[in-house]
Amino acid sequence: MASSFPYTPTTPQKTVNPRPWVLFSPREGRVEVPILPSKPRTGNLLDIHYDISTHIILAASPRVTPNTPVPKSPPRSLKRAEGDIRKLGLELMEKQVEQGEDGYFSVTNEKLLWNCVNRYARKDQGGNARTKRITLFLVHAAGFPKEIWEITLCHLLAACSVIDEIWSWESVQHGDAALLNRQNLSGSFDWTDNARDIANFLINYMPEEVEKSALPIQLHRLHASIGESRQQNGFSFRTLVVAGHLFGGCSAALAALNFPAMFSSMIYINAMIDTYLGRVWEDTQLFVGATLLRREHWPSRGDALRSFRSSPMLSAWHYDVIRLYVEYGLYEDGSGSVRLKTPPVHEALVLANPRASRETWELLERLDENIELLWVVPGRNGVDVSTAQQFFAEHVWRRPANTSNIIIESSGHLIPQESPEELAHIMADFLHRKYCVSSRQSKL
Repeated sequence: MASSFPYTPTTPQKTVNPRPWVLFSPREGRVEVPILPSKPRTGNLLDIHYDISTHIILAASPRVTPNTPVPKSPPRSLKRAEGDIRKLGLELMEKQVEQGEDGYFSVTNEKLLWNCVNRYARKDQGGNARTKRITLFLVHAAGFPKEIWEITLCHLLAACSVIDEIWSWESVQHGDAALLNRQNLSGSFDWTDNARDIANFLINYMPEEVEKSALPIQLHRLHASIGESRQQNGFSFRTLVVAGHLFGGCSAALAALNFPAMFSSMIYINAMIDTYLGRVWEDTQLFVGATLLRREHWPSRGDALRSFRSSPMLSAWHYDVIRLYVEYGLYEDGSGSVRLKTPPVHEALVLANPRASRETWELLERLDENIELLWVVPGRNGVDVSTAQQFFAEHVWRRPANTSNIIIESSGHLIPQESPEELAHIMADFLHRKYCVSSRQSKL
């Protein structure tokens, strides 16, 4: 039987003075549409029952993130002491704080950026009596491409027939989006911009209905009246369920805080919504430093696969997820080698600036209670049991109303990578209960 945390009130904290939401506006003038950096999908995991396509949209403009130089990556060494790695991380984190205090984050940045999304549309749309189709929107953690969810999706779609369409998001410095944006990425990143990009997609680009026909690579911006209606009344023909992991969970929560009418329910998979005090701040220093030093290129995908399988960090991953990461998280760099699509320095910049996470923590108790929340949290945490229990218990009850939580005892913080099947069944059970649709068992 699944375990969960009983109600636990959160410890009062001093305000971090959350910043007001920054509006975005349509980009004026003609924009040249880039070529997708990856080939169209064929013969992959979900295409028996779901058509797969990749699309791009213009990211929100202007940016909250300032336009600053990208820092140089430090020399990689296998012999660095933990203290040196932690120092590297702390230096980058302090630089991000310094930029905020110096007012850099108030400088307008209008550099052109793109977001990528994968669409998984059910082929058989007939025979469904629901007036509003269920749409699942997925938001990845820092460091992973939009395809990282596909093992979870295989198990989810075999167990649940509620979902008509899935959109898998990619932040501007991740995956294929990183390849499109590599010349325009900044030397810092404010998570607020990922939330603004998500809101921009949901308000201005997600099609009105689940289309049976193919969609263009660059999705068309909808009429302003549709976007205005969505902000006030939600979707006319969709019921939106969002699942976000770590950084992605926080970004989605911040979008929902500002546009609650669009969201029906949210699944926070170990969402990184936190005060970043004490141990979390200290642990993040090590994560940031280690990310800066991460290896990013290999002679071939085969070499990368062998390297990943022997890595202590990836040893707990499901093998099929590692294969997905090799296939969709790397690209051929033109020299005969393969390289991470998401540069480690840009992943480190995401991890190094948790200001929006602190703000979201403070604001989360105000999230519209009509949005049902399910927290999925890890049971294997690498810290003493009492510390972990207090940490997660306070998180999952930050907004007490209309909230539940489930602990995956066998998993660490990378739940979709380590326990995709168990996560899928938790999501299927939640969707079945919430939307009163019979589950089914079938093979893709």
